[in-house]
Amino acid sequence: MSLAYHPINLAGRFFLELVMLTSFGFYGWQVGHSIALSLLLAMGLPLLAAVLWGVFAVPGDRSRSGKAPIPVPGTVRLMLELLLFGGATWVLYLSGFTLAATGFGLIVFLHYLLSYERVIWLMSHERKRDSHGGTSPKTL
Repeated sequence: MSLAYHPINLAGRFFLELVMLTSFGFYGWQVGHSIALSLLLAMGLPLLAAVLWGVFAVPGDRSRSGKAPIPVPGTVRLMLELLLFGGATWVLYLSGFTLAATGFGLIVFLHYLLSYERVIWLMSHERKRDSHGGTSPKTL
């Protein structure tokens, strides 16, 4: 079994996802100028991140269920993941948690190094036009 799909690495990835959502929620609470806005942002930012994370997927991705509510190319999925993890690192920094931001960013980097086979798999999956004008996943 490759490290990319090892249960311990997948559990670590899930933990990183939880930290990401918590970071967005904490940041939303901090930047709100009123209780109502703080509550809205503290719930809305993690919800938006979770929806983006859960909906846009590559069909057959073994690190997930393999299902894709909205199928996207592997490069798009990889960029989405890096954007969300990078955003979480950034909002931790903006919230004054410099050490936590640095640690989180390094752990995310380590996770993707251990998951290099998945990164290669994502980079090799694109969408092509089928004979009916629609799109379907294609492996290069």
